[in-house]
Amino acid sequence: MSRLASLDRIFSESIGRGDLPGVVATVGSREGVLYQGAFGRRDIGKPAPMTADTVFWIASMTKAITTVAVMQLVEQGRIDLDQPVSRYAPALGEARVLEGFDEAGAPRLRAPKSAVTMRRLLTHTAGYGYDFASGAIRQYMKATGTPSSASGQTASLSIPLLFDPGEAFQYGISTDWAGRIVEAVSGQDLDAYFAEHIFRPLGMADTMFVLGQDQHARRATVHAIKEDAAFVPTEMVVQQDPEFFSGGGGLYSTAADYLAFVRMILNDGLGNGQRILKAETIAAMAVDQIPHMAMPEMKLNSPTGLRDTNFYPGMSQGWSLGFLINRETSPEGRPAGSLAWGGFANTLYWIDRKNGISGILLSQVVPFFDPRAIALFKAFEAAVYREL
Repeated sequence: MSRLASLDRIFSESIGRGDLPGVVATVGSREGVLYQGAFGRRDIGKPAPMTADTVFWIASMTKAITTVAVMQLVEQGRIDLDQPVSRYAPALGEARVLEGFDEAGAPRLRAPKSAVTMRRLLTHTAGYGYDFASGAIRQYMKATGTPSSASGQTASLSIPLLFDPGEAFQYGISTDWAGRIVEAVSGQDLDAYFAEHIFRPLGMADTMFVLGQDQHARRATVHAIKEDAAFVPTEMVVQQDPEFFSGGGGLYSTAADYLAFVRMILNDGLGNGQRILKAETIAAMAVDQIPHMAMPEMKLNSPTGLRDTNFYPGMSQGWSLGFLINRETSPEGRPAGSLAWGGFANTLYWIDRKNGISGILLSQVVPFFDPRAIALFKAFEAAVYREL
């Protein structure tokens, strides 16, 4: 722990400046925990401090867990990555491509030229997007009355494709569909599948879609950002009685629980003495699946202006089965080929399989890619590589 003593100062100074209401961070290796710290408050308007066991909405950090569930079923021969997924979810065989809108504002749709496959779902090349990052999808939803992806309603999955499957990268609801396929193939709801095959084996007792009383009592408040960049507490809680469990963004967790998950990735599929995936499957999950493409910036609207969510401007970045891949060594020291991603409330992590280390930073501020949260994450990561 003493080797990373400077992290306490970095986090304390950041919280002292008011960069974030509070944060929990941890660093792990293949062998164990190297650092953990909690700073600030769970709610900027209340005295309760952040603690190591604070529960966070991890949003799109759920995607990596859904990917592991899919790959378990691939190992069992129950899912084929490259066959049309309409064999598991017939509704996906009815997906249409949105070409635009007519003069009356009605959407113009056509059949796709190729099929949606599980590989394309996991690599965000299936054609699906998110309403918060696509004006075309927002226009379609308004024209058709389709609910937002944040509604917890199955109808939100009925949005059209933005392009033919396999032709481009577009971050979106693909992993929600992957979660629905896990349910269809396994015969279990996603929460039950995760609990039986991932969470209990790894000892992740605080990771769940529906909060228990104990977890709710330890939950950090989600804060919104006002036009003056100040934080304001919200009542935002993920739908606790949803029509479907969101494999793309519905989970709550703690830093310790998620570290148990990423350490399983570091240890080639073995965690808590349990084999979650084969070593060769983990290796396959770390391969850049879109070498002929570059992951584009997501354009997000925020109260403080348009926000480009690009971790490394000017640096080519790819996507594996479930993770962002940096194709070059990062300025902070993360080796090329490492894995990473985050969640909408500015929860962030990286997995460096080359050096066997991982870092996780959890906050609760929306929308994603808050400049202060990203700066702190980069300072955190740089210090880890500098001191280790």
